[in-house]
Amino acid sequence: MSTKKKGMGQAPTVEQINADILTQLASRYWAPHSHIPRLPFEPKVIEDIYHKELLKNSFSIRRVMLLEFSQYLENYLWPNYNPDKASKTHVLSMVVMINEKFRESVPPWEACKAHPQNFPGFFRQIMNLCVEGEKSGISHKEESLLLVFLIHCFNSLEVDIIREQVQRLVSLPMWICLLPGRLEMELKSYPKYKKFWNIIKKNDKKADAQTKQKNETERHFLSSLLKRFYKVLNGVSEKGSVAKSQVQYCERFVELMIDLEAQLPTRRFFNAVMDDAHVVVQCRLSNLAKRDEGKLFNQLLDNLQFYAGFEISDSTGTALTDHEMTDIHYDRMSSLQRAAFKLFPDLKRFSMTNIASVDTRETLVKHFEKLSTTDLHKFAAHLFLLPSLDEGEESPHEKQFLLELMVSRHERRQSQIEVLNETPLYPTELILWNENIVPTEYFSGDGCLALPKLNLQMLTLHDYLLRNFNLFRLESTYEIRQDVEDAIHRMKPWIAEDGSPYFGGWARMAQPITAFSVVEVAKPNIGENHPASVRADVTLTLNLRPQIKEEWQSLRKHDVAFLATVRPMKKIGTRYDRKEHFISQVGLVYIRGCEIEGMLDEEGRVIEEGPEPKPVLPGEARTYRIWVDPNQYQQDMEKTAKGDTEDVYETFNVMMRRKPKENNFKAVLETIRDLMNTNCVVPEWLHDIILGYGDPGAAHYSNMPNEISTLNWNDTFLSIDHLKASFPQHSIKVTTDNPSLQKPPFRITFPVTSVGKKRKHEEEEKETTGKPELTVEPHVIPNRGPYPYNQPKKNSIAFTPTQIEAIKAGMQPGLTMVVGPPGTGKTDVAVQIISNIYHNFPEQRTLIVTHSNQALNQLFEKIIALDIDERHLLRLGHGEEALETEKDFSRYGRVNYVLARRLELLQEVERLQESLGVHGDVAYTCETAGHFFLYQVVSRWEKFLSNVKHQSGNTGNAADIQQHFPFHKFFENAPQPVFKGQSYDEDMDLAEGCYRHIKKIFQQLEEFRAFELLRSGLDRSKYLLIKEAKIIAMTCTHAALKRRDLVEVSFQYDNILMEESAQILEIETFIPLLLQNPEDGFNRLKRWIMIGDHHQLPPVIKNMAFQKFSNMEQSLFTRFVRLGVPTVDLDAQGRARPSIATLYNWRYKKLGNLSHVHLMPEFHMANPGFHFDFQLINVEDFNGVGESEPNPYFYQNLAEAEYVVAVFMYMRLCGYPAENISILTTYNGQKHLIRDVINQRCASNPLIGRPSKVTTVDRFQGQQNDYILLSLVRTRAVGHIRDVRRLVVAMSRARLGLYVFARTSLFQNCYELTPTFNILMERPMKLYLAPAESYPAQRKVDEQPYGHPLIIEDMAHMAQFVYDYYQEKLQALQAKLGQQKRMQARLSKPPVSVKPPQKATAKKPETSTTPQASEQSQEDKKTGETSMEGVKEEGEEVKDKEESEETSEEMDHSKMPEHPGAGGSSDEEEEEEEEEEKKSEVQKEEEKKAEVQKEEEKRSEVQKEEEQKMDEDT
Repeated sequence: MSTKKKGMGQAPTVEQINADILTQLASRYWAPHSHIPRLPFEPKVIEDIYHKELLKNSFSIRRVMLLEFSQYLENYLWPNYNPDKASKTHVLSMVVMINEKFRESVPPWEACKAHPQNFPGFFRQIMNLCVEGEKSGISHKEESLLLVFLIHCFNSLEVDIIREQVQRLVSLPMWICLLPGRLEMELKSYPKYKKFWNIIKKNDKKADAQTKQKNETERHFLSSLLKRFYKVLNGVSEKGSVAKSQVQYCERFVELMIDLEAQLPTRRFFNAVMDDAHVVVQCRLSNLAKRDEGKLFNQLLDNLQFYAGFEISDSTGTALTDHEMTDIHYDRMSSLQRAAFKLFPDLKRFSMTNIASVDTRETLVKHFEKLSTTDLHKFAAHLFLLPSLDEGEESPHEKQFLLELMVSRHERRQSQIEVLNETPLYPTELILWNENIVPTEYFSGDGCLALPKLNLQMLTLHDYLLRNFNLFRLESTYEIRQDVEDAIHRMKPWIAEDGSPYFGGWARMAQPITAFSVVEVAKPNIGENHPASVRADVTLTLNLRPQIKEEWQSLRKHDVAFLATVRPMKKIGTRYDRKEHFISQVGLVYIRGCEIEGMLDEEGRVIEEGPEPKPVLPGEARTYRIWVDPNQYQQDMEKTAKGDTEDVYETFNVMMRRKPKENNFKAVLETIRDLMNTNCVVPEWLHDIILGYGDPGAAHYSNMPNEISTLNWNDTFLSIDHLKASFPQHSIKVTTDNPSLQKPPFRITFPVTSVGKKRKHEEEEKETTGKPELTVEPHVIPNRGPYPYNQPKKNSIAFTPTQIEAIKAGMQPGLTMVVGPPGTGKTDVAVQIISNIYHNFPEQRTLIVTHSNQALNQLFEKIIALDIDERHLLRLGHGEEALETEKDFSRYGRVNYVLARRLELLQEVERLQESLGVHGDVAYTCETAGHFFLYQVVSRWEKFLSNVKHQSGNTGNAADIQQHFPFHKFFENAPQPVFKGQSYDEDMDLAEGCYRHIKKIFQQLEEFRAFELLRSGLDRSKYLLIKEAKIIAMTCTHAALKRRDLVEVSFQYDNILMEESAQILEIETFIPLLLQNPEDGFNRLKRWIMIGDHHQLPPVIKNMAFQKFSNMEQSLFTRFVRLGVPTVDLDAQGRARPSIATLYNWRYKKLGNLSHVHLMPEFHMANPGFHFDFQLINVEDFNGVGESEPNPYFYQNLAEAEYVVAVFMYMRLCGYPAENISILTTYNGQKHLIRDVINQRCASNPLIGRPSKVTTVDRFQGQQNDYILLSLVRTRAVGHIRDVRRLVVAMSRARLGLYVFARTSLFQNCYELTPTFNILMERPMKLYLAPAESYPAQRKVDEQPYGHPLIIEDMAHMAQFVYDYYQEKLQALQAKLGQQKRMQARLSKPPVSVKPPQKATAKKPETSTTPQASEQSQEDKKTGETSMEGVKEEGEEVKDKEESEETSEEMDHSKMPEHPGAGGSSDEEEEEEEEEEKKSEVQKEEEKKAEVQKEEEKRSEVQKEEEQKMDEDT
């Protein structure tokens, strides 16, 4: 497949950009950082740029990018726009710039908001240009640009200035364009519209001429646009050439129609207008639809036809059931039959026939084609489909059009859910390489695609799920295509002399098939057309390396594989070129998906998975039983039966597998399909918000009818003062005036009234008191027992008022959305919400969902540390083993815990039995223990109470408690004395605590009783999941994969908390809402807490087309924010120095700092060795080269890589710990280059080593480190750091120091990055060092370093300085070693093997510019890895060092390292690479330890010899 970038040629050099006429014009007229004084506005400049640079170059992406990046729109076009004077060119120029902003995914409407009063005039000019078309002198290409602008407007309804203009075009008055009969019929169907229509007519009569003209234009705009479209469409001839711009205009117009139909606010009235204009029929019969150029046009038309007939009521927006759709179909057919009976006697038989026998396309065509053109027109006019004909008038339409109009409107349609259920889940060769459906990686965002879009609003839940289903399926298809191409290319299929395929290479993930046979085709289930299942056997010869063979033999049940038919046409030895088209080159004919059932044993039986070891099979041949997709099999067999194709299943010759981590797409698709087939009950309070309609604040707790007034805040507050500070907008009333009793925990009662009276009540309260009043009731947690572990764990975090509001919202029913900027304690808030729900509603169950295992584990580790009984915690999925705890919180780990805990508790029961002197085996089971408690323990406790309970009016005696307490012996192992004897109340409280401890033992045993009855581990784990666990944690992927299993075991929960919500795909956010079956038709979900940050990076979508065109990267969290759902914005960060926080806090509403960043010592101290705590360092070209691109999008910058590594080496030499430093970059190519430079420069040097991490900004989201070195790489175009979300992530990873390496002149001109780069550029652009300082810091952050700063001029200067600095450190180290040696020589006789000390000098390599690991001696390896101070004091090491230096090979490192190869890895391989690095580091550590051990042994032997010699001398 070609890897050429569409629409993109060779990237220009910096010199070319600076010399460009557009750059020069920008400098003179509008550039923000130009050194030339700005010239006044000249309209001619706009004319020249448009005609000479844009129109002449066919709106080349590079020219448009250059203009847009220079802030042409913000600084020149919009500020100088006057609706009354602006030319057509001025308007079109702004359209091009706004479209480019959408293509680049940067905020598009910010400039227009600067002068909103001009937007209505601008929009009117665009409407006129759209309708006039050629009359206004614009080309089809320019008309297409206007359509793209309209598409963007209709998809930006959340923007006020856009919505005001757009809504007028799609409101009820547009029905004036309908045929009179059709209008009357529609108004009759919807009586409320009739009332509004009469009001509109009255208002029109009162309006002046100007208003009438404006209304007329708006109401007829879309109808006029349709007529303009028909004119262009009809201009396409059946044969001959057709202009590409003409085809693109038609495609864009259909895209606009789809977008209008796919949103309820735009669809409600427009659908009738579009139906009245018969758009789908006209397009189907057009010449373009019959031409090869119309392939994409037809695919778009399929989407339009789907939405035109979507199963929804346009007036109410409610989804229509299959039954209701059938009723609508029968009503239409009845009307048709009545009209036929009335008008055409020849159709009497048709009129009287059963509807089900005449509603197919074939039958309708058979009956209606007998009618003449005029009769067909009259028929359609009677049904209000066409205007009536006058007497004797001929129809202006062709018979084919009239026939298609009548048939397509009345034919029976298959249900959408039936179509979905018959859709194969695996992609085939027809989809995999269809560029219109699955575009290449290099989609520029400039074209149109036949893909669904995820925008603000969906029509119904079915529509919502279907769009996500299709997009998820196609995104998976894109990844599968890459894997197939890679595997088949590696196999090198050639044609042998006998014409059979010959595989000249080999692939790890693919093997030739030696035999294939279908072994079972099960009968279809009732009501289905396809087989219930299709099974086949595939035989492979695994003549492979043991490791790879084991991978093939380890294929598990439900793993997905692919079967391919390859018929190569190239002879043996022909070289493959990956840039050529894949299919034609390798001869791939068919590809089908399958699912593994298992490997077969020698007797042909499937080897079951389980704990038993798998049988060892002889030979190399292995046979797998697989399931083939029954839908796909049915379609293939039907084609074979018709003779269209051969039997696909007799041709397969290659089987391909995929990595398990990337291969879960089928399970997710099945989950979505299951949801669409079930009665998908979303909680009523969430339904409209998920679809994007109604009041966005309707699900906020303040608007919920079941808001809870009094809540126990448990350990949330540290003191009464903390509580008062947390509610500054309320007055606090404490139920007790005694300060000694005003201690946490607190119950707080909030003023709550019914939703209808809430506003009035709040206003009255404000008038009377000024502030709403909170009632605070301190309460004491009942004593839990005398043991130290009985004491509850307490929260130690002083939450801010905003965090308290987030916790309060999370405790209340409804939807809570918390926006958590970097470092604002999102996880702490989440954990406290979970804890408070657990204690307030002990019977409720909470589900925790996150995007990554790492985030889930961080959350879970904090939950473990709270006052939550660990038997109620459960962690599902494969990331559990990474938890930093010895306890196993997986499903089976919890079962083992329960069983072990049961035995422990039964031992306690036995001890209690002995202490009470009761005979018998009462501690045998949970049941016998329960009887023992009931008959022996409770009776003794009740007797004790009757003995010590004081009479009313008399104070009890503490001595009575000591005397009558029945469990003294049992509590002998508790801290003594149990009873203090000082007061009755205190001792009684302790006694009750002891009884609670005993009672809890038996309560737990009662809960564990089921585990005695359930014998298998599976049953026990299911019981644990559905009954015992109260807090269940899993990733969103696990939820999507296991939904069917969870529903089958009747899994239930009441609350969901989602962390990292802004990083989770829309569908993966939605699925966790429906992991349980509804109860009596209602979903039991009470709370949905979403915590995330939409200002940081969104979900990862690999294919740019799905990311840009379909907006698949939009998370549900982000969509809710766009819709205006209320959020709690955390407003204080505690991660970074306040100075570093200013680089990103401008992106948030009001982000301040927590107190500890001002108080903690580490934030007060400067970064040793540096003048500044953050700095932007300008990096110029090295040897005339800035950024390079060895592979498409694999960007590298050698100068920045060397500079970053040199600064890292300098920091290590200053004493900074390596684990406190991370190196980040914005591109994978640069990441690999930096790793290569580190490996060459310092990786094996124990004085320097490797940093904590070298990775991309995207991969580092959610992590942090003290010091960050950031390389921005690009020197020609800003690239994807222009996405402000990526910038926020990049700037917010550092706690104490951030050093950014970039081309300043490029990034300072980027409009979106201005707030950050303005701050960065306030400091010098050259690196300022203070080399006299060392780590740890001694200087305060506001103090200047001693002496003049060392100013680093460029990368070469830094490299030379670091080398010299290293040599100084090395010499100082050697001098120290020499001194130690001389001191030791005075104390004992020197060893025989020690050489004269004068040779203990370092050999300095000639012409070296940077230090290198190979120069390090054995001594260096043995001296401390993180600090130079941990030097051994034995003089013998100097000898070893000298010898190693004399024999070591000296290398010349004066040259920079060569450019590494372009072979990069994907983000999925990052984890594997890091694991390998860790393994290699561990291996090196072990080698070092072994080496040190050998040296120690050697020294001890020498020392023994010396001692022996001294003894002999003595």
